[in-house]
Amino acid sequence: MPDLSTTYLGLSLKNPLVPSSTPLSHDLDAVLHLEDAGAAAIVMHSLFEEDVRHDEQMIDRFLVHPDTFGEATGHLPFGHDYQSRLDSYLEQIQRLKSRLAIPVVASLNGSSLSGWVELGKEMQGAGADALELNAWYMPSDPKISCEAIEDHHVSLLQELKTVVSIPVSMKLSPFFSSLPHFVHQIEMAGAAGISLFNRFFQPDIDLETLSVVDRVQLSSSADTLLAMRWIAILRGSTKLSLAATGGVHTAEDALKMLLAGADVAHMASALLKRGPQALGEVLAAMTRWLDEREYSSVAQMKGSMSQQNSPNPSDFARASYLHALSSFSPPAGVLY
Repeated sequence: MPDLSTTYLGLSLKNPLVPSSTPLSHDLDAVLHLEDAGAAAIVMHSLFEEDVRHDEQMIDRFLVHPDTFGEATGHLPFGHDYQSRLDSYLEQIQRLKSRLAIPVVASLNGSSLSGWVELGKEMQGAGADALELNAWYMPSDPKISCEAIEDHHVSLLQELKTVVSIPVSMKLSPFFSSLPHFVHQIEMAGAAGISLFNRFFQPDIDLETLSVVDRVQLSSSADTLLAMRWIAILRGSTKLSLAATGGVHTAEDALKMLLAGADVAHMASALLKRGPQALGEVLAAMTRWLDEREYSSVAQMKGSMSQQNSPNPSDFARASYLHALSSFSPPAGVLY
Protein backbone atom coordinates (compact mmCIF):
# COMPACT_ATOMS: atom_id res chain seq x y z
CA MET A 1 0.00 0.00 0.00
CA PRO A 2 1.59 3.33 -1.04
CA ASP A 3 2.14 6.03 1.56
CA LEU A 4 -0.33 8.81 0.71
CA SER A 5 0.87 11.30 3.32
CA THR A 6 1.90 14.82 2.39
CA THR A 7 2.85 18.05 4.10
CA TYR A 8 0.87 21.24 3.59
CA LEU A 9 1.45 24.57 5.38
CA GLY A 10 3.72 22.70 7.77
CA LEU A 11 0.84 20.35 8.68
CA SER A 12 1.26 16.60 8.29
CA LEU A 13 -1.71 15.24 6.33
CA LYS A 14 -2.68 11.60 5.80
CA ASN A 15 -3.32 12.20 2.09
CA PRO A 16 -3.45 15.10 -0.41
CA LEU A 17 -7.25 15.49 -0.70
CA VAL A 18 -8.65 18.55 1.10
CA PRO A 19 -12.22 19.85 0.75
CA SER A 20 -11.97 23.48 -0.27
CA SER A 21 -14.04 26.39 0.97
CA THR A 22 -17.72 25.50 0.43
CA PRO A 23 -21.04 25.93 2.29
CA LEU A 24 -20.65 22.30 3.44
CA SER A 25 -18.53 23.46 6.38
CA HIS A 26 -21.60 25.19 7.85
CA ASP A 27 -22.90 21.72 8.72
CA LEU A 28 -20.97 19.71 11.32
CA ASP A 29 -22.47 16.42 10.13
CA ALA A 30 -21.41 17.12 6.53
CA VAL A 31 -17.84 17.78 7.64
CA LEU A 32 -17.80 14.61 9.74
CA HIS A 33 -18.92 12.65 6.67
CA LEU A 34 -16.10 14.23 4.65
CA GLU A 35 -13.61 13.17 7.32
CA ASP A 36 -15.04 9.64 7.26
CA ALA A 37 -14.66 9.62 3.46
CA GLY A 38 -10.94 10.35 3.84
CA ALA A 39 -10.57 14.15 3.87
CA ALA A 40 -7.10 15.02 5.19
CA ALA A 41 -8.08 18.54 6.36
CA ILE A 42 -10.99 20.93 5.88
CA VAL A 43 -10.99 24.50 4.57
CA MET A 44 -13.98 26.30 6.02
CA HIS A 45 -16.39 28.54 4.15
CA SER A 46 -15.14 32.11 3.86
CA LEU A 47 -15.95 34.80 6.38
CA PHE A 48 -16.41 38.01 4.40
CA GLU A 49 -15.08 41.22 5.87
CA GLU A 50 -18.08 43.10 4.44
CA ASP A 51 -20.51 40.89 6.38
CA VAL A 52 -18.63 41.47 9.63
CA ARG A 53 -18.59 45.23 9.09
CA HIS A 54 -22.31 45.24 8.26
CA ASP A 55 -23.08 43.38 11.49
CA GLU A 56 -20.97 45.83 13.48
CA GLN A 57 -22.79 48.78 11.95
CA MET A 58 -26.19 47.25 12.69
CA ILE A 59 -25.24 46.50 16.30
CA ASP A 60 -23.89 50.00 16.74
CA ARG A 61 -27.03 51.53 15.27
CA PHE A 62 -29.67 49.52 17.08
CA LEU A 63 -28.02 48.40 20.31
CA VAL A 64 -25.28 50.86 21.16
CA HIS A 65 -26.81 54.06 19.76
CA PRO A 66 -30.53 53.32 19.21
CA ASP A 67 -32.32 56.05 17.28
CA THR A 68 -35.83 54.80 17.85
CA PHE A 69 -38.55 55.17 20.49
CA GLY A 70 -38.60 52.73 23.39
CA GLU A 71 -41.99 51.27 22.45
CA ALA A 72 -40.59 50.30 19.02
CA THR A 73 -37.78 48.10 20.36
CA GLY A 74 -39.84 45.00 19.68
CA HIS A 75 -39.50 45.71 15.98
CA LEU A 76 -35.69 45.85 15.94
CA PRO A 77 -34.02 43.42 13.50
CA PHE A 78 -32.43 41.54 16.41
CA GLY A 79 -32.38 41.45 20.19
CA HIS A 80 -29.62 41.78 22.74
CA ASP A 81 -28.85 38.05 22.34
CA TYR A 82 -28.09 38.57 18.64
CA GLN A 83 -25.15 36.51 17.39
CA SER A 84 -23.07 38.13 14.67
CA ARG A 85 -21.65 36.23 11.73
CA LEU A 86 -18.20 36.57 13.27
CA ASP A 87 -19.43 34.99 16.51
CA SER A 88 -21.07 32.16 14.55
CA TYR A 89 -17.90 31.59 12.53
CA LEU A 90 -15.66 31.46 15.59
CA GLU A 91 -18.06 29.05 17.31
CA GLN A 92 -18.01 26.82 14.22
CA ILE A 93 -14.20 26.71 14.34
CA GLN A 94 -14.39 25.60 17.96
CA ARG A 95 -17.12 23.06 17.18
CA LEU A 96 -15.14 21.53 14.31
CA LYS A 97 -11.93 21.42 16.34
CA SER A 98 -13.71 19.59 19.16
CA ARG A 99 -15.06 16.86 16.85
CA LEU A 100 -12.50 16.42 14.07
CA ALA A 101 -9.15 14.65 14.12
CA ILE A 102 -7.99 16.52 10.99
CA PRO A 103 -6.70 20.12 10.72
CA VAL A 104 -9.18 22.97 10.32
CA VAL A 105 -8.20 25.85 8.01
CA ALA A 106 -10.21 29.03 8.47
CA SER A 107 -10.95 31.11 5.36
CA LEU A 108 -11.04 34.89 5.34
CA ASN A 109 -12.13 37.07 2.44
CA GLY A 110 -11.10 40.65 3.09
CA SER A 111 -9.21 43.58 1.66
CA SER A 112 -8.54 46.06 4.48
CA LEU A 113 -5.90 46.10 7.19
CA SER A 114 -8.42 45.68 10.00
CA GLY A 115 -10.26 43.02 8.02
CA TRP A 116 -7.27 40.70 7.74
CA VAL A 117 -5.40 41.50 10.93
CA GLU A 118 -8.18 41.64 13.51
CA LEU A 119 -10.29 38.86 12.04
CA GLY A 120 -7.26 36.64 11.48
CA LYS A 121 -6.28 37.10 15.11
CA GLU A 122 -9.79 36.08 16.21
CA MET A 123 -9.69 32.94 14.05
CA GLN A 124 -6.38 31.88 15.52
CA GLY A 125 -7.77 32.44 18.99
CA ALA A 126 -10.74 30.20 18.18
CA GLY A 127 -8.37 27.33 17.40
CA ALA A 128 -7.85 27.33 13.62
CA ASP A 129 -4.79 25.35 12.58
CA ALA A 130 -4.10 27.66 9.61
CA LEU A 131 -5.58 30.58 7.70
CA GLU A 132 -6.43 30.83 4.02
CA LEU A 133 -6.62 34.44 2.87
CA ASN A 134 -8.78 34.96 -0.18
CA ALA A 135 -6.92 37.71 -2.07
CA TRP A 136 -9.88 38.76 -4.19
CA TYR A 137 -9.83 42.23 -5.70
CA MET A 138 -11.50 43.53 -8.84
CA PRO A 139 -9.13 46.16 -10.33
CA SER A 140 -11.76 48.25 -12.11
CA ASP A 141 -10.16 51.65 -11.41
CA PRO A 142 -7.73 52.56 -14.26
CA LYS A 143 -5.81 54.84 -11.90
CA ILE A 144 -4.70 51.93 -9.68
CA SER A 145 -1.52 50.23 -10.92
CA CYS A 146 -0.69 46.55 -10.68
CA GLU A 147 2.20 47.44 -8.36
CA ALA A 148 -0.20 49.21 -5.98
CA ILE A 149 -2.47 46.17 -5.82
CA GLU A 150 0.42 43.80 -5.16
CA ASP A 151 1.96 46.11 -2.54
CA HIS A 152 -1.41 46.34 -0.80
CA HIS A 153 -1.71 42.55 -0.48
CA VAL A 154 1.89 42.19 0.68
CA SER A 155 1.46 44.91 3.32
CA LEU A 156 -1.68 43.28 4.67
CA LEU A 157 0.06 39.92 4.90
CA GLN A 158 3.04 41.45 6.70
CA GLU A 159 0.77 43.10 9.25
CA LEU A 160 -1.20 39.91 9.80
CA LYS A 161 1.97 37.92 10.42
CA THR A 162 2.85 40.27 13.28
CA VAL A 163 -0.21 39.07 15.25
CA VAL A 164 -0.72 35.42 14.22
CA SER A 165 1.66 32.50 14.52
CA ILE A 166 -0.34 29.86 12.62
CA PRO A 167 0.51 29.20 8.96
CA VAL A 168 -1.06 31.57 6.42
CA SER A 169 -1.87 30.63 2.83
CA MET A 170 -3.03 33.05 0.15
CA LYS A 171 -5.65 32.04 -2.39
CA LEU A 172 -4.68 33.91 -5.54
CA SER A 173 -6.38 34.87 -8.76
CA PRO A 174 -4.69 34.10 -12.09
CA PHE A 175 -4.67 37.78 -13.05
CA PHE A 176 -1.37 38.98 -11.57
CA SER A 177 0.81 40.32 -14.36
CA SER A 178 3.88 38.42 -13.12
CA LEU A 179 2.70 35.62 -10.88
CA PRO A 180 6.15 34.18 -9.98
CA HIS A 181 7.34 37.64 -8.88
CA PHE A 182 4.27 38.17 -6.69
CA VAL A 183 4.61 34.68 -5.21
CA HIS A 184 8.21 35.53 -4.30
CA GLN A 185 7.00 38.73 -2.62
CA ILE A 186 4.44 37.02 -0.41
CA GLU A 187 6.92 34.29 0.45
CA MET A 188 9.30 36.96 1.73
CA ALA A 189 6.38 38.57 3.62
CA GLY A 190 5.74 35.39 5.61
CA ALA A 191 3.21 33.31 3.70
CA ALA A 192 3.40 29.55 4.19
CA GLY A 193 1.58 28.60 1.00
CA ILE A 194 -0.57 29.58 -1.94
CA SER A 195 -3.72 28.15 -3.44
CA LEU A 196 -4.10 28.34 -7.23
CA PHE A 197 -6.54 29.56 -8.36
CA ASN A 198 -9.42 31.53 -6.95
CA ARG A 199 -12.41 30.76 -9.18
CA PHE A 200 -14.74 33.74 -9.54
CA PHE A 201 -18.47 33.57 -10.06
CA GLN A 202 -19.03 35.89 -12.99
CA PRO A 203 -22.15 38.06 -13.33
CA ASP A 204 -24.41 37.28 -16.27
CA ILE A 205 -27.03 39.26 -18.20
CA ASP A 206 -30.61 38.03 -18.42
CA LEU A 207 -31.81 38.85 -21.94
CA GLU A 208 -35.48 38.66 -20.92
CA THR A 209 -35.35 41.07 -18.00
CA LEU A 210 -32.26 43.00 -19.12
CA SER A 211 -30.84 42.69 -15.64
CA VAL A 212 -27.52 41.54 -14.22
CA VAL A 213 -27.87 38.18 -12.46
CA ASP A 214 -25.57 36.08 -10.32
CA ARG A 215 -25.42 32.37 -11.03
CA VAL A 216 -23.35 29.69 -9.36
CA GLN A 217 -21.22 27.98 -11.99
CA LEU A 218 -19.63 24.78 -10.76
CA SER A 219 -16.29 23.73 -12.21
CA SER A 220 -15.38 20.94 -14.61
CA SER A 221 -12.17 18.94 -15.01
CA ALA A 222 -11.09 21.28 -17.81
CA ASP A 223 -10.65 24.02 -15.21
CA THR A 224 -7.62 22.23 -13.75
CA LEU A 225 -5.31 23.02 -16.65
CA LEU A 226 -4.47 26.62 -15.75
CA ALA A 227 -3.56 25.79 -12.16
CA MET A 228 -1.66 22.67 -13.23
CA ARG A 229 0.51 24.69 -15.59
CA TRP A 230 1.39 27.35 -13.02
CA ILE A 231 2.03 24.83 -10.27
CA ALA A 232 4.45 23.04 -12.61
CA ILE A 233 6.22 26.35 -13.26
CA LEU A 234 6.37 27.38 -9.59
CA ARG A 235 7.46 24.02 -8.16
CA GLY A 236 11.14 24.37 -7.43
CA SER A 237 11.19 28.18 -7.60
CA THR A 238 9.44 28.65 -4.24
CA LYS A 239 9.42 26.88 -0.89
CA LEU A 240 5.76 27.71 -0.36
CA SER A 241 3.23 24.90 -0.08
CA LEU A 242 1.21 24.62 -3.28
CA ALA A 243 -2.49 23.81 -3.31
CA ALA A 244 -4.36 23.10 -6.53
CA THR A 245 -7.95 24.28 -6.47
CA GLY A 246 -10.63 24.36 -9.14
CA GLY A 247 -11.78 21.48 -11.29
CA VAL A 248 -10.56 18.46 -9.30
CA HIS A 249 -13.37 15.96 -9.91
CA THR A 250 -11.54 12.69 -10.57
CA ALA A 251 -8.46 10.77 -9.48
CA GLU A 252 -6.89 11.69 -12.82
CA ASP A 253 -7.36 15.40 -12.05
CA ALA A 254 -5.76 15.08 -8.62
CA LEU A 255 -2.87 12.92 -9.85
CA LYS A 256 -1.99 15.39 -12.60
CA MET A 257 -1.87 18.20 -10.04
CA LEU A 258 0.46 16.17 -7.81
CA LEU A 259 2.71 15.22 -10.71
CA ALA A 260 2.94 18.92 -11.60
CA GLY A 261 4.03 19.69 -8.04
CA ALA A 262 0.97 20.36 -5.87
CA ASP A 263 1.17 19.36 -2.22
CA VAL A 264 -2.61 19.00 -1.95
CA ALA A 265 -5.58 18.96 -4.29
CA HIS A 266 -8.63 20.89 -3.14
CA MET A 267 -12.09 19.59 -3.98
CA ALA A 268 -15.29 21.64 -4.00
CA SER A 269 -17.66 21.32 -6.97
CA ALA A 270 -17.36 17.51 -7.04
CA LEU A 271 -18.43 17.39 -3.40
CA LEU A 272 -21.35 19.74 -4.01
CA LYS A 273 -22.49 17.61 -6.94
CA ARG A 274 -21.96 14.11 -5.54
CA GLY A 275 -21.44 14.43 -1.79
CA PRO A 276 -18.65 13.05 0.43
CA GLN A 277 -18.57 9.78 -1.52
CA ALA A 278 -16.86 11.66 -4.36
CA LEU A 279 -13.82 12.20 -2.18
CA GLY A 280 -13.71 8.56 -1.12
CA GLU A 281 -13.94 7.40 -4.74
CA VAL A 282 -11.13 9.73 -5.85
CA LEU A 283 -8.93 8.62 -2.96
CA ALA A 284 -9.46 4.93 -3.71
CA ALA A 285 -8.73 5.39 -7.41
CA MET A 286 -5.57 7.39 -6.64
CA THR A 287 -4.36 4.63 -4.35
CA ARG A 288 -4.92 2.02 -7.07
CA TRP A 289 -3.07 4.11 -9.65
CA LEU A 290 -0.04 4.55 -7.40
CA ASP A 291 -0.03 0.88 -6.47
CA GLU A 292 -0.32 -0.32 -10.07
CA ARG A 293 2.62 1.85 -11.12
CA GLU A 294 4.68 0.79 -8.10
CA TYR A 295 4.94 4.21 -6.53
CA SER A 296 5.85 3.77 -2.88
CA SER A 297 4.49 7.17 -1.86
CA VAL A 298 2.92 10.43 -2.96
CA ALA A 299 6.23 12.10 -2.15
CA GLN A 300 7.95 9.96 -4.80
CA MET A 301 5.72 11.18 -7.62
CA LYS A 302 5.01 14.74 -6.42
CA GLY A 303 6.56 17.30 -8.76
CA SER A 304 8.14 14.65 -10.99
CA MET A 305 6.58 16.32 -14.02
CA SER A 306 7.13 19.93 -12.94
CA GLN A 307 8.97 22.30 -15.25
CA GLN A 308 12.25 21.87 -13.34
CA ASN A 309 12.09 18.09 -13.82
CA SER A 310 10.82 18.13 -17.39
CA PRO A 311 13.22 17.06 -20.16
CA ASN A 312 11.58 19.80 -22.23
CA PRO A 313 10.79 22.77 -19.96
CA SER A 314 9.22 24.66 -22.86
CA ASP A 315 6.26 22.28 -22.58
CA PHE A 316 4.92 24.59 -19.88
CA ALA A 317 5.88 27.81 -21.64
CA ARG A 318 4.98 29.57 -24.90
CA ALA A 319 6.09 26.66 -27.08
CA SER A 320 3.13 24.55 -25.96
CA TYR A 321 0.76 27.30 -27.12
CA LEU A 322 2.35 27.37 -30.56
CA HIS A 323 2.38 23.59 -30.85
CA ALA A 324 -1.28 23.28 -29.82
CA LEU A 325 -2.39 25.75 -32.48
CA SER A 326 -0.23 24.31 -35.26
CA SER A 327 -1.26 20.71 -34.56
CA PHE A 328 -5.01 21.32 -34.30
CA SER A 329 -7.21 19.77 -36.99
CA PRO A 330 -10.95 20.51 -37.42
CA PRO A 331 -13.29 17.60 -36.65
CA ALA A 332 -13.95 15.26 -39.57
CA GLY A 333 -17.13 16.01 -41.47
CA VAL A 334 -17.27 19.73 -40.63
CA LEU A 335 -17.60 21.80 -43.80
CA TYR A 336 -16.02 25.26 -44.13
